[in-house]
Amino acid sequence: MNDTDNGIIILMAEDDDGHAQLVKERFESVGVHNPIIRFKDGKETWAFLSGAVTPGIEDGKAYLLLLDIRMPGLDGIEVLRRVKDDTRLKTIPVIMLTTTDDPREIDRCYELGCSNYLTKPVEFEKFAEVIKRLGLFLMIINVSTLKAN
Repeated sequence: MNDTDNGIIILMAEDDDGHAQLVKERFESVGVHNPIIRFKDGKETWAFLSGAVTPGIEDGKAYLLLLDIRMPGLDGIEVLRRVKDDTRLKTIPVIMLTTTDDPREIDRCYELGCSNYLTKPVEFEKFAEVIKRLGLFLMIINVSTLKAN
């Protein structure tokens, strides 16, 4: 049974397989069963978002982007900058989900327009709790659908 029926597609840019699996499991444990599309780096993420690959992002659908900062190729801050600079994509909520707790990077992400910044704690239980809170957050937010230009 799908406990959430908000139609949001979760896009997860996470290069660590273990973290990606944990995010998925924690979402399920709190009743969030939205579809999740995972990307292993920033280049894959941007290719999907920019329409450079098929299938890619679709008009009329609602998306939420979970974005790691430390990824090979194109880092999460650059992906965030590109999303928020793009008139078609800028309304997509972006939640930074990363191990980086450098205040300068946190401030930079908020300046660029991220919706939230969550630091992945090293300990499994603390990380799982962050994901659980994020799952509960997803159940109550309203995300607008993507509109064609």
